[in-house]
Amino acid sequence: MASDDRSDKAKTGTVPSAANPGIVRPPFVYLGAIALGLLLHFAWPVRLVPGAVSVPLGGTVVLVAVALFLWAVRTFWIAGTPVPGNRPTTTIVSTGPYRYSRNPIYLSFSLFHLGVAFWVNSIWLLVTLMPAVVLMSFVVIPREEQYLEDCFPSDYLPYKACVRRWL
Repeated sequence: MASDDRSDKAKTGTVPSAANPGIVRPPFVYLGAIALGLLLHFAWPVRLVPGAVSVPLGGTVVLVAVALFLWAVRTFWIAGTPVPGNRPTTTIVSTGPYRYSRNPIYLSFSLFHLGVAFWVNSIWLLVTLMPAVVLMSFVVIPREEQYLEDCFPSDYLPYKACVRRWL
């Protein structure tokens, strides 16, 4: 769907120009949470799992996260819509990982954070993941969903009804 197929609200300018024009940028939410978790870990290390399990488990989760991220970005690229939320969305993507999750990129960020927590073997990284997921779930994603509903109501609402937010 091209941008000229958007709803009347989008054409009249009553909809923001992008899904995420704000200062809460998802990559920075997760990077900030990881940095805080690492600082806490170095100040007061508390193990998350037995040492023999941490690197293999963490490495596996990180690899899954990177693969999911690359698959999601590639799917956006093929559909011809930009990945950054601060650029206008041109279409609703419902193929690739978007068949299973409306937010596979954010899911990959969460999995990456979890993988780093296991890899570093730090309870603090797990603790700092929770506020990041809460911020995404209650601030960032609802704002983006409203934008998509306003711009593409005939495509996004049925998609939203059939595909879960996270998994």
